[in-house]
Amino acid sequence: MINPSESRIAPRIEVVRRRIELACRAAGRPVDAVTLLAVSKTQPDAAIRAAVAAGQRDFGENYAQELLTKMDALADQPIRWHFIGHLQRNKAKKLVPRLYALHTLDSPRLVEAMLPHLHGRERPLQIYVQVNVAGEAQKSGVAPAELAEMLAAIPLHPGLELCGLMTMPPFDVDPTPHFVELARLLERHRSALPPEQQLTFSGLSMGMSDDFERAIGCGSTVVRLGTVLFGPRQGGT
Repeated sequence: MINPSESRIAPRIEVVRRRIELACRAAGRPVDAVTLLAVSKTQPDAAIRAAVAAGQRDFGENYAQELLTKMDALADQPIRWHFIGHLQRNKAKKLVPRLYALHTLDSPRLVEAMLPHLHGRERPLQIYVQVNVAGEAQKSGVAPAELAEMLAAIPLHPGLELCGLMTMPPFDVDPTPHFVELARLLERHRSALPPEQQLTFSGLSMGMSDDFERAIGCGSTVVRLGTVLFGPRQGGT
């Protein structure tokens, strides 16, 4: 029997997809310009299966061990797993071979830790550099002034695909200026990259449940949504 909370997931996904489509149209962008990334941290396997049944394929997790457990439990599902939390270097060995995308690359040392574990992948690992646009001490990410150095540390490697930038604006302010700044940084730094990286460096991972339509208006290509899809987190608010 389907849990009532799980039965609401498919309608929520449909509503969110429609909102994404309308936001794209309002911004004069193609309706397929934005990827919906379902943030499934703390959600039970059954809720994720319900989302997959509704056509959702991209899921994001914040904690390495939780993600590894879900990867095993849901190995029969056609899921593309994204890591959106702070990745410790000692977790790279287990996660990097199995990830579809990493949204939180934040140091040259993490690049070095990832490189030995890229061999044998069927496709390149998509990576986004996390930028701490607001300069918040409690958040990870490179400072805008350090972004050029960070990008220069990412080698041309067949196992890596440099896709763009990611940010998390402060929760208590209008996020729009931060979205605009991330888009500006993307354009500013693209021309300094090798031609091969310029081809793929076009993504902006920004926008969450409360602000994703504004993020789309500023050029977001990936919105990371949890509460609006699954309801309040299991075991939290």
